[in-house]
Amino acid sequence: MNKEYKLGSKVIMKKEHPCGTNLWEITRIGVDIKIKCLNCGRTIMLPRIEFNKKLKKVVEE
Repeated sequence: MNKEYKLGSKVIMKKEHPCGTNLWEITRIGVDIKIKCLNCGRTIMLPRIEFNKKLKKVVEE
């Protein structure tokens, strides 16, 4: 499974967001990773280790 991602990649997370989708876009990469929900626009920030555990797959880079 491809788990290589970069800025602007679209990713699918294991748990879906309360708005009903699990498709996110990566908006910042560092020690923490910031992702934006593509349905409602909400942004969250996760530590990289936690993000890697919750990542299901990378859809497009």
